[in-house]
Amino acid sequence: MSRLPHVRRPLLAATAVASLALVAACGTADSGSDDPSTPAGGPTATTAAPSPDPTPTTTGGSEAADPDPEADAAAPPFPADTSVDTADPTGDAALTVTDVRVGHHDGYDRVVLELAGTGTPGWRVEYVDAAVEDPTGETVDLAGDSVLQVVVTGAAYPFETGATEFPLKQPVTAAGTTVVTESVLVGTFEAQTQAFVGVTGSPAPFRAYLLENPTRVVVDVQG
Repeated sequence: MSRLPHVRRPLLAATAVASLALVAACGTADSGSDDPSTPAGGPTATTAAPSPDPTPTTTGGSEAADPDPEADAAAPPFPADTSVDTADPTGDAALTVTDVRVGHHDGYDRVVLELAGTGTPGWRVEYVDAAVEDPTGETVDLAGDSVLQVVVTGAAYPFETGATEFPLKQPVTAAGTTVVTESVLVGTFEAQTQAFVGVTGSPAPFRAYLLENPTRVVVDVQG
């Protein structure tokens, strides 16, 4: 009888060792260290792919520089040639160009010079050899093959009219034009405001006329 305890101790020790080994093996298997797709501590976190950036859009000028329905009714017919077009201002005219717009209409492109002040403006519109600023004599950068000069008469400086002048020498363009490339307001000197219109190709027939409420000098170039 004295041998039984002596024999059982090794058996109990062996059993305990086997149990510890089994627990360690299970722990190792649960850790997932043998599976590279599943790191220790739990399943791999997933991250949604970032959405692509929105496609950038561009905006062009208005397809109708002056959508006033009365504009076309007031417009004279296009002349058969490209001769000078003139009109006289009223004696009380003192106006500042506050906006320049360019747009496309069926059969022609339109340039609008909007003005604020008193009286009625006049104008002199004609093709010239080059875009030359008056009175400096400096050449103005202008896209296009032909240069149409627009001189608004009866003009005044902003400090005289209290109106905010449209930025000078800033090209104005619009999407979809067929003959006008851009228009540039140059500046005012001796009661005249000078602007240029770039035209694609040879000089094309044009017409100039007045619209009111608000006051506008409109130049349409056929093409």
